[in-house]
Amino acid sequence: MSVKGKRLVLIGPPGSGKGTQSPNLTSTYNICHLATGDLLRDEVSSGSSLGQEVNQVMKRGELVSDDIILTLIQKNIHKPACKNGFVLDGFPRTVAQAEKLDQMLESEGQKLDKALEFDLPDELLVERIAGRLFHLKSGRSYHRTFRPPKVEGKDDVTGEPLVQRDDDNEQVLRKRLESYHRSTKPVTAYYAKKGILAKLEAASSVDNVWSQIKAALGLSLIHI
Repeated sequence: MSVKGKRLVLIGPPGSGKGTQSPNLTSTYNICHLATGDLLRDEVSSGSSLGQEVNQVMKRGELVSDDIILTLIQKNIHKPACKNGFVLDGFPRTVAQAEKLDQMLESEGQKLDKALEFDLPDELLVERIAGRLFHLKSGRSYHRTFRPPKVEGKDDVTGEPLVQRDDDNEQVLRKRLESYHRSTKPVTAYYAKKGILAKLEAASSVDNVWSQIKAALGLSLIHI
């Protein structure tokens, strides 16, 4: 017995838990995880002509065009790992991108099954992310509120200083959230109109959010 594949889009601000749930989705539904940042880096590393083009765009500090990202997505959904479907993370971020994604999938004889929105208050997001601390050498992570080190500002194992990532400060986070609400939230309205949006209470525990996802997707089983 196996679980039927799905074609999914994850929508949510930074720190909302998309990355935490992606492994559950890929393993349960036997689908691939397509994160646009990873796709771009992999293409650059491949040395392909498209990768070289992407590299030049990124070196100039410019945004990679929608057409390039859609080309990468289209290329990857043909790979064996994606034969049962995919979970797309980081795209679309605007309604125009969502429309282009639908058009591309339609040309492939495919369509999205569900768009999962990870919804939680901005204040909780800021608290979650702005409180993160890291030990750079080991990668160990802490949180000022939820998982504090035994000694403030010090790694539990080595006693070495913990650091906060530059983009984890409150000012940067609030700018990212403002951008998210302005550009990405309308995407949820787009998918709601199409009847495929599932809104998740992402402030819940990891297990509870996963239960919400399974309920939203129906956890369809098929015998093989």
